[in-house]
Amino acid sequence: MASNPSETMNDSIQTNIDRHEVRLFDIPIAGVTPDVAVDIVEQAIINRRKLHIGVVNAAKIVNMGKNPELRDSVLESDIIFADGMSVVWASKILGTPLPSRVTGIDLMFGLLERADRARYRVYLLGATDEVLNKVRENIARDYPGCVVAGLHNGYFSADEEEVIATDIKRSQADILLVAITSPKKENFMARWAHLIDAPICHGVGGSFDVYAGKVKRAPILWQKLGLEWLYRVIQEPGRMWKRYLFTNSEFISMIVKALMKKRPADSREHRP
Repeated sequence: MASNPSETMNDSIQTNIDRHEVRLFDIPIAGVTPDVAVDIVEQAIINRRKLHIGVVNAAKIVNMGKNPELRDSVLESDIIFADGMSVVWASKILGTPLPSRVTGIDLMFGLLERADRARYRVYLLGATDEVLNKVRENIARDYPGCVVAGLHNGYFSADEEEVIATDIKRSQADILLVAITSPKKENFMARWAHLIDAPICHGVGGSFDVYAGKVKRAPILWQKLGLEWLYRVIQEPGRMWKRYLFTNSEFISMIVKALMKKRPADSREHRP
């Protein structure tokens, strides 16, 4: 008997994810380019296969080591991308190289492009009402074929979560974009994934603020040099300097410890 086409497609998506997987600090990260990442996600939309997307940078990896709920929420994602260049550099230093990073904001724009072509329905969750309305205006201008199926700001209590999740389900969205800070973002997505019917759930962090023009994104050269964190510190020194000073230092320490642990193992493998 021929296999179910839907099951075959789901198997194809999972095989594609598994084939490119790289383990870094015991986190399975998809070792793919941005274009391949968008292809994998769109394949899931077409097949109506639920794909909960996670992204990690240095700060999140450090915080996952301290916050078990955050770690569990991220690891419950169906696919995890490397959002920061520091994660890509760490993968190369530790001998499990990722081909490139896949930033949450670039993946968001890639999905909006596909939504424009295929008239996918998108739900916007997070940020302030002012920012959300500006993002909706910009989507209508830049991606007129994309249907904004609903939106809700990111300032809600735990008691309101179920109502919001139900609204997302009723919107019949193909893509849910969640612009809420960690760990609230990951915990919401993990807690209500069973109710939310959108095939794609993607946490985009501060991407709405950038798209609305409230916050400037680092220039391309700064991005390539992995200095987006420094650009953010320059823009918001009072809020950001401690966060990046401590998390970057801890991330470097994690790399050094992993490298020291790896070298004795490598020596034993090459011992005659």
